[in-house]
Amino acid sequence: MKKIDRETVQRILDTADIVDVVSDFVSLKRRGANYIGLCPFHNERTPSFSVSKSKGICKCFSCGKGGSPVNFIMEIEQLSYQEALRYLAKKYNIEIIEHEMSDQEREEESQRESMLAVNAFALKHFEENLSETADGREIGLAYFRKRGINDAMISRFHLGYSIEHGNTLHRAAIAKGYNEKYLVDTGLCIRNERGTVYDRFKGRVIYPVHSISGKVVAFGGRTLRSDKSVAKYVNSPESIIYSKSRELYGLYQAKQSIARKNKCILVEGYMDVISMHQSGVENVVASSGTSLTEGQIRLIHRFTDNVTVIYDSDTAGIKASLRGIDMILAEGINVKVLSLPDGDDPDSFAQSHSAQELEAYLEANETDFIRFKTKILLKDAAGDPIAKSRVISDILRTIAVIPDAVTRTVYVAECSRAFSIDEQVLMLQLSKLIAERNENIERQTHQTEARKSIAGIANDTTADETHQTAGNATPATPAAERTDLNSSLDGRVKFLEPFERELLRFVLKYGMTDLCEAENEDGQPMTLKLVDYVRYELLKEDIAFTVPLYRKAFDMVVGMADTTWPGDRNNCLKRLQAKRESDELAMLDEIRSAGLSVSEIKAKEISLAAKLDEAFNEGMTDFAEHYAEQRLCSSPDDEVRLLATELVSERYRLSKIHSKYSKIETERDRLIELVPRAVYELLYGILLYNIAETERRLAETTEQTVMRELLQKFSDMKRTQQEFAKFLGERIVTPRPKNKTSNLN
Repeated sequence: MKKIDRETVQRILDTADIVDVVSDFVSLKRRGANYIGLCPFHNERTPSFSVSKSKGICKCFSCGKGGSPVNFIMEIEQLSYQEALRYLAKKYNIEIIEHEMSDQEREEESQRESMLAVNAFALKHFEENLSETADGREIGLAYFRKRGINDAMISRFHLGYSIEHGNTLHRAAIAKGYNEKYLVDTGLCIRNERGTVYDRFKGRVIYPVHSISGKVVAFGGRTLRSDKSVAKYVNSPESIIYSKSRELYGLYQAKQSIARKNKCILVEGYMDVISMHQSGVENVVASSGTSLTEGQIRLIHRFTDNVTVIYDSDTAGIKASLRGIDMILAEGINVKVLSLPDGDDPDSFAQSHSAQELEAYLEANETDFIRFKTKILLKDAAGDPIAKSRVISDILRTIAVIPDAVTRTVYVAECSRAFSIDEQVLMLQLSKLIAERNENIERQTHQTEARKSIAGIANDTTADETHQTAGNATPATPAAERTDLNSSLDGRVKFLEPFERELLRFVLKYGMTDLCEAENEDGQPMTLKLVDYVRYELLKEDIAFTVPLYRKAFDMVVGMADTTWPGDRNNCLKRLQAKRESDELAMLDEIRSAGLSVSEIKAKEISLAAKLDEAFNEGMTDFAEHYAEQRLCSSPDDEVRLLATELVSERYRLSKIHSKYSKIETERDRLIELVPRAVYELLYGILLYNIAETERRLAETTEQTVMRELLQKFSDMKRTQQEFAKFLGERIVTPRPKNKTSNLN
């Protein structure tokens, strides 16, 4: 196997746009300079997932997950680092240049990647069977033709056929070098008690199941035999790459249409989805015959707040599905229901109607779910007061799961009119049901936590552990993560960790930013980058980061400053200069063709030059600011990548003093003050630890000479502590800002 080379990796990282990447999975809305949406990693009804285009990272401020485009794809699709890079390269049509992997690298390739590779081979095998073998054309393709499916849909959904012979796929895969273990693990093949391996889907037409990113994670196979003893459908078993509760058939093909139309149409089977897509209605997915799950609902909620569920005329089937609708409502999604004419299902209805007719029927006949459920249940309760009472209770239980209080109130008013019952009576009963539901949820939560506690599993709720700095920045870290880190550190390292963390945060977020002017060894002025300032200050004080992970991350940024930064900065400079020249030519032509006077043209040219200079300088500043964080947030080192993502995502909060002013200063505006302060606070932390350690030694020693030495040392350190405390209590403006020379010492 091969591995992507460094130059290709860098090209992928530079090309991938975080908003573009996340938008494939989450419906985003612009909010100021950033974008927000519902977090794809946990269940939420209020958007807390923020995407920063300028920084190139995303972050959920509720569950904490996110990161660079690479990290996001790794998390959302559970891919390895190399797989995520290949995903992004394919998305942006970047040619991948590779080198041969070492034996160790080959061994590190995950089982998941191997299973996905086997599924990709099987997909191609089934497609070739359908179009290139006599059995495939005469049996499989003939079936799809009979069902009215055209070539475009066969290609779009990668439909296939599995030859009737017992082990055709198995023999083909083994011949190509695929491991039999993964054929069995994916469920493509079955090993019986005698040890014989045979194809699971033999003699069936094949419906591949794609993940939201297009990876083939499973297959469904339909038999074409009329033998009742043979199961009509056979599906892939659950595995490390496939969980049926988290997949929706057709979502990969439908996601863009769902986001564009802001509506998802939910049907039941494979053919329902395919026929509706063929008719021109593409915002359609299916639960594939399984009961709707919370995971599937959350998948839909990433793209839209509106769902229309299509039923055929089978009343029994409708009643069996009502609980799933309650789950959708509980997610805060607006639900409508459409019942098709007698004898029709979504497949047959779509086959017999054009896209315009289908859209018109949907618009005219979709009904609010509460009204629909009321109508269905009242059919069985006609003339029976007790049955009617049960129906009312059932409807109220459905209303109780709706999170929005206003929506609940509106539905109660409608129920009051429909059932001729006083609205206050219904509201009282609804309040009881809501309280009962909340109590059940709380009890289940306590039971879950108790089970976790008994099993020795740490509670995954997180608390903000803050280190309040004199610079008024308050980094928050999940307690569980900080505990995991601190548990491996000795006393001194653990004590200094918060100080080092804050200093490292500045380095990762602004490392290549020009901080100040200094003088080199020859006394000549030079511009000092933030990372260089920190490096020189630590060298001057003869200290280093004590937390191994922090030291590794800092060394990586220092390495970038010495190696890749000069060339990359020069490339950015050329790119922005070319853009400036191009924009200037276009805008000058526009100014000079506007029929203005000579003086007006001159004034506009001066104004244009100023704006272009400002845009150029801002572009260079942004490139420098985000250079280190974007590369570390996409690092192949899992620990560094997660640390960088966490640190650069931490929110900055201004103190009351600074928020008094009309112009709100950003953290970047105050780097000249905050970075030196962070260095001094680290020094102060070291001093505090040394004082505490000296006190401990004083308490333990009885040697008079040692005691006198320790007392003198303790006295000196206490005086230094007082000076530090006084110094850190004042606003620090050192070293001098850029454009003023200053000796670093």
